[in-house]
Amino acid sequence: MTGDTCARIRCLLPEDGEVLLRFFIAGIMQGSRKDPDIHSQDYRTAIRDLVLHKYPEAEIVCPWELHPDSPYYDSEKGKKTFLELIDRAGQVDYLIAYLPQASMGTALEMWQAYGQGIPILTISPMVDNWVVKFLSALVFTTLEDFADFIASDGLEKISPAT
Repeated sequence: MTGDTCARIRCLLPEDGEVLLRFFIAGIMQGSRKDPDIHSQDYRTAIRDLVLHKYPEAEIVCPWELHPDSPYYDSEKGKKTFLELIDRAGQVDYLIAYLPQASMGTALEMWQAYGQGIPILTISPMVDNWVVKFLSALVFTTLEDFADFIASDGLEKISPAT
C-alpha cells in the first residue's frame, strides 16, 4: 500500500504506528428461521480473509466471532448484546453487509452505519430491496464481485467515515 493510498483511506503508515481501518461484518444469522439455529456463517471467514489480505492492519468487528452462542442467550443478555452490536455498527470506517436473503438485524446495523455516514458495501442479489438499494454505497451481487472490488483497490474510491 502506498502512502497516497493510506492517506485516502486513513491508514497510518507503519512508521507512524499501526492502525487501522475498521470493518464491521454484518450479515444474516437467524434470518426468518423460527428456531434458534442459524444460517451458515462461512461467508464471514471469506470476507475477513479478503479484507485482511488487502489490508492486513485492519480491525474486523464480527458479531458472530464476538458472540457465537448468542442465539441461546437469555432475553436480558440477548437484548443487551443486540443493542451493543447495533451501536458498534456505527463505530467503524466501513460496514460490509452480506444478505443472500433479508435479515432484520442486518438492516438495523446498516441503518445505524448509514446514520453515522459510514459507507456500506453490500453483497446481495436483492438489488431492488429498499434497504439494500438506498443505504448501500455499493452493491455486489456475488462474493466474487466483492472480492474483485477489494483486490482492485476499489476501496480507495470510497471515502471512509470520518
